[in-house]
Amino acid sequence: MLNYFDVELSDEERLVQRTTRDWIDAEAMPLIAECFEAGQFPAQLIPRLAELGLLGASLPKYGAGLPYSCYGLICQELERCDTGLRSFVSVQSSLCMYPIYTFGTEEQKERYLPKMVRGELIACFGLTEPDHGSDPSSMETRVEPDGDGWVLNGTKMWITNGTIADLAIIWARSPDGIRGFAVETDTPGFSAREVHHKLSLRASVTAELHFQDVRLPGSAILPGTTGLGSALKCLNEARFGIAWGTVGAAMACFESALEYSKIRPQFGKPIAGFQLTQLKLADMLTAITQGQLLALQLGRLKDSGRLRPVQVSVAKRANSMMALEVARTARTILGGNGISLEHPIFRHMVNLETVITYEGTHEIHSLVIGQDLTGLAAYS
Repeated sequence: MLNYFDVELSDEERLVQRTTRDWIDAEAMPLIAECFEAGQFPAQLIPRLAELGLLGASLPKYGAGLPYSCYGLICQELERCDTGLRSFVSVQSSLCMYPIYTFGTEEQKERYLPKMVRGELIACFGLTEPDHGSDPSSMETRVEPDGDGWVLNGTKMWITNGTIADLAIIWARSPDGIRGFAVETDTPGFSAREVHHKLSLRASVTAELHFQDVRLPGSAILPGTTGLGSALKCLNEARFGIAWGTVGAAMACFESALEYSKIRPQFGKPIAGFQLTQLKLADMLTAITQGQLLALQLGRLKDSGRLRPVQVSVAKRANSMMALEVARTARTILGGNGISLEHPIFRHMVNLETVITYEGTHEIHSLVIGQDLTGLAAYS
């Protein structure tokens, strides 16, 4: 079955994909439905994620230094298990290790990155606020100079890893504009509250962060950050992984629906033998294949240094919606059984309802593409 998705991968890419997939199938898949139902992140998997080199996989020197296409395939296989698992790795690697490596000092890199690669230090990324999601330029979190250091005040919302993080990459408005800071979460005045009652991303930690007169040393600032554009560069790294991860979620839904259709009898034969079911399967397969080819081209462009941010928006927008539509279609093949956690489809479906809105909503990415096409911004 998998040969439909057997695109032109290098030997290294195939090895990375297979290694990740084998581990997922053996150790993560048996846990994930129970974790989702309980609303718990499978933190016991973190040491193995680190051992396999899946944290900071594309980071030079500190991480494995793999091609971005390999990192994409890792995200694909992680999300084939669950969006929560891929989100954890995306936040740790793309949203937190990347800014430290790109905008931080050598001292900051040496202090944090080796521990993050080993999974000994968990991080979160604080940009979104309760009243400022799609418009982060209006953020209210502020940091003011205080002697040789800074004082941080404000709130961040919908923060993955927030209550399990040892370090937070926080974006705040300073007298010189928006800057990034590496904030250790045991600093007095820093608090995190887990968000409960979620109907999506249940196998993921989501939190609200509060900063009440948090005093930071001067060394907390990431000196290379220069305005909101620095934060958006981090988001582009993570969106790259989403474009791949959503393909994995769609694969899981398709494979589940296909197998079910072969064994579910109605009107005297398996439902796989009916034309409408085969039409659904053919449409899903076509959409997934197109999505994976788009993701692969994204990786090729990124590895060659030719990737433009708008191309990431195209892929994140297209593949997120593709995966959600595949999940919804796959659910119809299973009928009522499709809502059961005995099958992965509904779990992926509700997770993907979040994926189409986080790290740039479907609508915002549409406007990013529109501005690139027309030269005219239509955000207001």
